[in-house]
Amino acid sequence: MKKLLLVFTFLFLSHSIWASFVYIPMSHDNQKNHLKAYGIVYFSLQSGLKAKWLLNYDGGAFLIENNPIIENECKIRGVSYQIISDAKSQLILQEISSPSKNQEAVTLEKAPKIAVYSPKDKMPWDDAVTMVLTYAEIPFDVIYDEEVLNDKLLLYEWLHLHHEDFTGQYGRFYGAFRTAPWYIEGKRRAEAEAKKLGYTKVSQLKLDVAKKIRDYVVGGGFMFAMCSATDSFDIALSADGVDIAESMFDGDPSESNYQSKIDFSKTFAFKSYNLIRNPIVYEFSSIDMTRKRRIPKTSDYFSLQEYSAKWDPIPTMLTQNHTQLVKGFMGQTTSFDRKNIKPNVLVMGENKTNREGKYIHGTKGKGFFTFYGGHDPEDYTHRVGDPKTELDLHPTSPGYRLILNNVLFPSAKKKKQKT
Repeated sequence: MKKLLLVFTFLFLSHSIWASFVYIPMSHDNQKNHLKAYGIVYFSLQSGLKAKWLLNYDGGAFLIENNPIIENECKIRGVSYQIISDAKSQLILQEISSPSKNQEAVTLEKAPKIAVYSPKDKMPWDDAVTMVLTYAEIPFDVIYDEEVLNDKLLLYEWLHLHHEDFTGQYGRFYGAFRTAPWYIEGKRRAEAEAKKLGYTKVSQLKLDVAKKIRDYVVGGGFMFAMCSATDSFDIALSADGVDIAESMFDGDPSESNYQSKIDFSKTFAFKSYNLIRNPIVYEFSSIDMTRKRRIPKTSDYFSLQEYSAKWDPIPTMLTQNHTQLVKGFMGQTTSFDRKNIKPNVLVMGENKTNREGKYIHGTKGKGFFTFYGGHDPEDYTHRVGDPKTELDLHPTSPGYRLILNNVLFPSAKKKKQKT
């Protein structure tokens, strides 16, 4: 009996010593739920455990300090994982460190605190980011204009902009939906909010909000935006002090020749665009490719660029995936005309045939921004009133993985600059 007890004790101690890491593969064949895997990593960081992101290794795998809690969460959430020894983990890290391998191990330090800029009445399925954060079980706070103006952004490391119209033109839905009850009520509510906060026009309120978000990024924040929040944000900044809204939006006509007064030096990502003056047209400017593209759904894909993991870890992190070819999807702002993208902005995903940027990234001051065209990576057209996407049907979605790459990006340990 004593000998048997000694054997069990030895086996237990051996397991504790050698099985010291939870390995989460992220390749196509080895992971059954890519989206919830990000939630496991976030949960691990929240729990104070150490983690590494293995760039370009097994689809962008994760290595987490072993803990029974993490094993249990992987089982509950249906995430594929392995328990590997310290020796095995060292072999993996040694392989990745080889100069001949376009791979890198990035240390993840802490779970970023996340804010979603969105009207409080929006449901999680109204927006791809809130939907995937909810599905991956990654916590976030919803904030809106009043919180932004009161500098609540300083409490957060990562900010997502819901499908907002920062120009105060109510999403340019006037042509098709001006008599719809939801449009009328949304306009009434926005005007009441602007008045409450001391503004005579919604466009003036949204401009000040955009400036606060700009300052947040310049100060070191991480901002992510999709669909119309991308171009309308830049347009609002570039039209600071210029009335570009017609009377049905703000009660008075726009300025004459306002196109000549647009200041592209104030924008994050876009340049030299022409604004759409006709308020009936469901479009903001020439930035968006929706009305210009002629691509059938069956051949609508965009490809991800490959970067040097050791020298360019940031875009490498943001493009981690189990495929380089991702299904395209539409939105009010589907993709970005390459002619209107500033030369210092990285086009990380593009439709090469049509020369349109889909997924772009850049820096502003001390901070970072990523713009992702389209509304829902797993709903090609997603029209008003369409049912929500059930992510249980798309647990390995490459398009949604790109969103979650951005969520973990602020966790990465910053490398010290060489002097």
